[in-house]
Amino acid sequence: MSKLPHITTSIFSKMSLLAKEHKAINLSQGFPDFPIDVKLKNIITQKIQEDTHQYCPASGHPELLEEIAQVVKKSYQREAHVEKEILVTAGATQAIFTAIQAVVHTGDEVIILDPSYDCYVAPVLLCNAKPIRVSLGSNFMPDWESIQKHVNSKTKLIITNNPHNPSGRTWGEDDMNQLKLLLDEFKNLHLLSDEVYEFITFENKHLSAHLYESLHKKSIIVSSFGKTLHVTGWKIGYVIADEKIMNEIKKIHQYMVFCVNSMSQHVIGAYLSQDGLKDIKILYKKKRDIFRKGIEKSRFKLLPCEGTYFQTLSYEGVSNLSDIEFTEQLTKKYGVAAIPISVFSQDNQHHKMIRFCFAKENSTLKTASDLLCKI
Repeated sequence: MSKLPHITTSIFSKMSLLAKEHKAINLSQGFPDFPIDVKLKNIITQKIQEDTHQYCPASGHPELLEEIAQVVKKSYQREAHVEKEILVTAGATQAIFTAIQAVVHTGDEVIILDPSYDCYVAPVLLCNAKPIRVSLGSNFMPDWESIQKHVNSKTKLIITNNPHNPSGRTWGEDDMNQLKLLLDEFKNLHLLSDEVYEFITFENKHLSAHLYESLHKKSIIVSSFGKTLHVTGWKIGYVIADEKIMNEIKKIHQYMVFCVNSMSQHVIGAYLSQDGLKDIKILYKKKRDIFRKGIEKSRFKLLPCEGTYFQTLSYEGVSNLSDIEFTEQLTKKYGVAAIPISVFSQDNQHHKMIRFCFAKENSTLKTASDLLCKI
């Protein structure tokens, strides 16, 4: 008997296969199609000749842990303890799964804000806990009155995603203040803050949970080198949490992966020491602007994109099909693959919105936008 009877092949895999079948431009799944930084390539060449091929310590390569601590200090002024509060993980998905397994128990409830990424629900169910899906507002921002109504003494965790996938929205100071009040009111409540797009924000500063000391003892903050450095295939991320919580996370981690790929840890540690993050925002802002400008004269309506490498569009003026039907037609007939927004929510209601990934070559974005303008 299946432990997850209602979970099937993800929409991301389905749309990528459909794009391949119809030779469509794949703007559905969130992976870059352009080369990694040449500095990374040079470091790989260097590190492969060194003694980097055996197990790293379970928590992570010491040099990488030190560099992560420096990134957190420089970005958010938080002093994260290298040995007690930082863990290198096999991607953000493993970090999220491990964190949920560590803190959520049978009968607990977990708040998930819809639309949400699809890796949150399964680990909650595997804990014999109950996911509570709470809809974000029509503008994809938190509805704090609704969230408050769904939190009670059984609520162990609230999962937040900022910058937000799929919408590309980012939280404001008022949202962070409301979050602090919520965690202060409910003593049993903890925060799992999914911040994998933290370094891909544009006009507004990213408001990380790291910035608020009052959140630290109750927060698990997840980051992704795969997203930040456009090396998604390396499957490497990290999690930062207070020592008491981290001890529980490490207990699970050691029996899932023990430690993460040693080569990638050595390479990224050396790369971070060369200030490798400084151009990430500039790179993706340029790509966002190319894509947005390219579809300005289309029949689609551009929605705000404040962070991530995703652009959400409304097709209300284009078609009356459901978003799943429309993305299938878009792929098969017009040669561009996207993701329907409805699949990110429990109720699967569609509001004629679809998501495109602009982490692509500039030429790819221009070709795709030309095709969209012909619809």
